[in-house]
Amino acid sequence: MKKLDSTWYNMLIVLTAIAVIAGAALGYANELTSGPIAENKARQLADGIKAVMNTDEVEVQRVDTVGASVVYHTSQGVAVQAKDANAFGGTLTILVGFDAKGTILGYQILETSETPGLGAKADKWFQKDGKGNIIGMNPGQNNMTVKKDGGEVDAITASTITSRAFLRAVNEAYAAMAPQAEDAQSGATTPHHEMNGKEDNDE
Repeated sequence: MKKLDSTWYNMLIVLTAIAVIAGAALGYANELTSGPIAENKARQLADGIKAVMNTDEVEVQRVDTVGASVVYHTSQGVAVQAKDANAFGGTLTILVGFDAKGTILGYQILETSETPGLGAKADKWFQKDGKGNIIGMNPGQNNMTVKKDGGEVDAITASTITSRAFLRAVNEAYAAMAPQAEDAQSGATTPHHEMNGKEDNDE
Protein backbone atom coordinates (compact mmCIF):
# COMPACT_ATOMS: atom_id res chain seq x y z
CA MET A 1 0.00 0.00 0.00
CA LYS A 2 1.38 3.38 -1.03
CA LYS A 3 2.32 5.62 1.86
CA LEU A 4 0.48 8.93 1.97
CA ASP A 5 2.60 11.97 1.41
CA SER A 6 3.08 14.09 4.52
CA THR A 7 1.03 17.05 3.38
CA TRP A 8 -1.47 19.22 5.22
CA TYR A 9 -4.25 17.88 3.03
CA ASN A 10 -3.45 14.23 3.78
CA MET A 11 -3.02 14.99 7.49
CA LEU A 12 -6.44 16.63 7.52
CA ILE A 13 -8.01 13.55 5.88
CA VAL A 14 -6.38 11.21 8.42
CA LEU A 15 -7.40 13.35 11.40
CA THR A 16 -10.97 13.64 10.10
CA ALA A 17 -11.17 9.87 9.66
CA ILE A 18 -9.88 9.29 13.20
CA ALA A 19 -12.39 11.78 14.61
CA VAL A 20 -15.28 10.11 12.75
CA ILE A 21 -14.26 6.64 13.92
CA ALA A 22 -13.74 7.81 17.52
CA GLY A 23 -17.10 9.60 17.51
CA ALA A 24 -18.87 6.52 16.20
CA ALA A 25 -17.20 4.36 18.84
CA LEU A 26 -18.19 6.73 21.64
CA GLY A 27 -21.75 6.91 20.35
CA TYR A 28 -21.97 3.12 20.24
CA ALA A 29 -20.53 2.82 23.76
CA ASN A 30 -23.00 5.41 25.03
CA GLU A 31 -25.89 3.53 23.42
CA LEU A 32 -24.76 0.32 25.12
CA THR A 33 -24.42 1.91 28.57
CA SER A 34 -27.31 4.42 28.59
CA GLY A 35 -29.92 1.70 29.10
CA PRO A 36 -28.24 0.02 32.12
CA ILE A 37 -27.44 3.44 33.64
CA ALA A 38 -31.07 4.54 33.37
CA GLU A 39 -32.25 1.23 34.85
CA ASN A 40 -29.79 1.57 37.73
CA LYS A 41 -30.95 5.13 38.49
CA ALA A 42 -34.59 4.03 38.40
CA ARG A 43 -33.82 1.16 40.77
CA GLN A 44 -31.92 3.46 43.15
CA LEU A 45 -34.83 5.92 43.14
CA ALA A 46 -37.33 3.15 43.84
CA ASP A 47 -35.19 1.89 46.73
CA GLY A 48 -34.81 5.46 47.98
CA ILE A 49 -38.57 6.04 47.98
CA LYS A 50 -39.08 2.83 49.97
CA ALA A 51 -36.45 3.93 52.46
CA VAL A 52 -37.83 7.45 53.05
CA MET A 53 -41.40 6.16 53.26
CA ASN A 54 -40.20 3.54 55.75
CA THR A 55 -41.89 0.64 53.97
CA ASP A 56 -40.91 -2.36 51.86
CA GLU A 57 -43.67 -1.88 49.29
CA VAL A 58 -44.27 1.41 47.48
CA GLU A 59 -46.32 2.03 44.35
CA VAL A 60 -45.89 5.45 42.80
CA GLN A 61 -49.32 6.59 41.67
CA ARG A 62 -48.44 9.99 40.20
CA VAL A 63 -45.37 12.13 39.62
CA ASP A 64 -45.53 15.94 39.66
CA THR A 65 -42.86 18.54 39.00
CA VAL A 66 -43.19 21.57 41.25
CA GLY A 67 -40.53 24.17 40.55
CA ALA A 68 -37.19 22.41 40.90
CA SER A 69 -38.71 19.60 42.99
CA VAL A 70 -40.18 16.26 41.91
CA VAL A 71 -43.10 14.86 43.92
CA TYR A 72 -43.78 11.12 43.94
CA HIS A 73 -47.29 10.37 45.21
CA THR A 74 -47.81 7.00 46.95
CA SER A 75 -50.54 5.45 49.08
CA GLN A 76 -48.36 6.06 52.17
CA GLY A 77 -47.84 9.75 51.46
CA VAL A 78 -45.35 11.50 49.19
CA ALA A 79 -41.62 11.37 48.54
CA VAL A 80 -40.13 14.63 47.29
CA GLN A 81 -36.82 15.17 45.56
CA ALA A 82 -35.54 18.67 46.30
CA LYS A 83 -32.23 20.50 46.17
CA ASP A 84 -30.32 23.49 47.43
CA ALA A 85 -27.54 24.98 45.32
CA ASN A 86 -25.84 26.84 48.18
CA ALA A 87 -24.38 24.03 50.24
CA PHE A 88 -20.69 24.29 51.16
CA GLY A 89 -19.62 22.00 48.30
CA GLY A 90 -22.24 23.11 45.78
CA THR A 91 -25.62 21.51 45.13
CA LEU A 92 -27.16 19.23 47.75
CA THR A 93 -30.01 16.99 46.53
CA ILE A 94 -32.22 15.08 48.94
CA LEU A 95 -35.27 12.80 48.91
CA VAL A 96 -37.74 13.35 51.77
CA GLY A 97 -40.73 11.19 52.70
CA PHE A 98 -43.85 12.79 54.21
CA ASP A 99 -47.12 11.34 55.43
CA ALA A 100 -50.41 12.91 54.37
CA LYS A 101 -50.15 15.56 57.12
CA GLY A 102 -46.63 16.62 56.21
CA THR A 103 -44.81 14.78 58.99
CA ILE A 104 -41.34 13.67 57.94
CA LEU A 105 -41.04 9.89 57.69
CA GLY A 106 -37.46 9.71 56.46
CA TYR A 107 -34.88 11.16 54.07
CA GLN A 108 -31.92 10.23 51.91
CA ILE A 109 -29.07 12.25 50.44
CA LEU A 110 -29.10 11.72 46.67
CA GLU A 111 -26.26 14.06 45.68
CA THR A 112 -23.62 15.85 47.71
CA SER A 113 -20.13 17.27 47.40
CA GLU A 114 -19.77 18.16 51.05
CA THR A 115 -16.57 17.72 53.04
CA PRO A 116 -15.99 14.14 54.30
CA GLY A 117 -16.21 14.04 58.08
CA LEU A 118 -18.06 17.37 58.20
CA GLY A 119 -20.92 18.30 55.87
CA ALA A 120 -21.04 14.77 54.48
CA LYS A 121 -22.39 13.70 57.89
CA ALA A 122 -25.80 15.00 56.77
CA ASP A 123 -26.72 11.49 55.62
CA LYS A 124 -26.78 10.36 59.29
CA TRP A 125 -26.92 13.52 61.42
CA PHE A 126 -30.61 14.31 60.82
CA GLN A 127 -31.83 10.70 60.98
CA LYS A 128 -33.89 9.35 63.89
CA ASP A 129 -30.83 8.35 65.91
CA GLY A 130 -28.80 11.44 64.93
CA LYS A 131 -28.11 14.52 67.05
CA GLY A 132 -30.11 16.70 64.67
CA ASN A 133 -33.05 14.27 64.29
CA ILE A 134 -35.83 15.70 62.09
CA ILE A 135 -37.83 12.46 61.73
CA GLY A 136 -41.35 13.02 63.07
CA MET A 137 -41.12 16.80 62.66
CA ASN A 138 -43.44 18.77 60.39
CA PRO A 139 -42.10 21.83 58.51
CA GLY A 140 -45.56 23.37 58.70
CA GLN A 141 -45.54 23.19 62.49
CA ASN A 142 -41.87 23.12 63.49
CA ASN A 143 -39.19 25.73 62.90
CA MET A 144 -37.02 23.72 60.53
CA THR A 145 -33.91 25.88 60.77
CA VAL A 146 -30.74 25.48 62.82
CA LYS A 147 -30.74 26.62 66.44
CA LYS A 148 -28.16 29.29 65.61
CA ASP A 149 -30.89 30.92 63.49
CA GLY A 150 -33.54 30.49 66.18
CA GLY A 151 -34.81 27.15 64.90
CA GLU A 152 -35.32 23.75 66.47
CA VAL A 153 -32.63 21.66 64.74
CA ASP A 154 -29.07 21.00 65.92
CA ALA A 155 -26.62 21.83 63.14
CA ILE A 156 -23.84 19.45 62.18
CA THR A 157 -20.78 20.32 64.25
CA ALA A 158 -18.59 22.79 62.30
CA SER A 159 -20.92 22.50 59.29
CA THR A 160 -23.58 25.17 59.71
CA ILE A 161 -23.61 26.05 56.00
CA THR A 162 -24.33 22.45 55.03
CA SER A 163 -26.97 22.17 57.76
CA ARG A 164 -28.75 25.29 56.53
CA ALA A 165 -28.68 24.04 52.94
CA PHE A 166 -30.07 20.68 54.01
CA LEU A 167 -32.92 22.25 55.96
CA ARG A 168 -33.72 24.68 53.15
CA ALA A 169 -34.04 21.65 50.85
CA VAL A 170 -36.34 19.96 53.39
CA ASN A 171 -38.52 23.07 53.50
CA GLU A 172 -38.55 23.22 49.69
CA ALA A 173 -39.66 19.59 49.63
CA TYR A 174 -42.49 20.34 52.04
CA ALA A 175 -43.57 23.39 50.02
CA ALA A 176 -43.70 21.21 46.90
CA MET A 177 -45.83 18.50 48.53
CA ALA A 178 -48.23 20.95 50.18
CA PRO A 179 -49.33 24.05 48.21
CA GLN A 180 -50.48 25.61 51.46
CA ALA A 181 -47.03 25.07 53.00
CA GLU A 182 -45.84 28.59 52.26
CA ASP A 183 -48.62 30.01 54.43
CA ALA A 184 -47.99 27.41 57.11
CA GLN A 185 -44.26 28.16 57.09
CA SER A 186 -44.58 31.95 57.10
CA GLY A 187 -44.39 32.10 60.87
CA ALA A 188 -42.22 29.06 61.38
CA THR A 189 -39.16 29.40 59.21
CA THR A 190 -36.46 31.95 58.50
CA PRO A 191 -36.71 33.30 54.92
CA HIS A 192 -33.99 32.00 52.62
CA HIS A 193 -32.43 35.39 52.01
CA GLU A 194 -32.04 35.93 55.74
CA MET A 195 -30.37 32.57 56.26
CA ASN A 196 -28.09 33.08 53.26
CA GLY A 197 -27.08 36.45 54.64
CA LYS A 198 -25.61 34.99 57.83
CA GLU A 199 -21.91 34.23 57.91
CA ASP A 200 -19.99 31.49 59.72
CA ASN A 201 -16.39 30.69 60.42
CA ASP A 202 -17.02 26.97 60.02
CA GLU A 203 -17.84 24.95 56.89
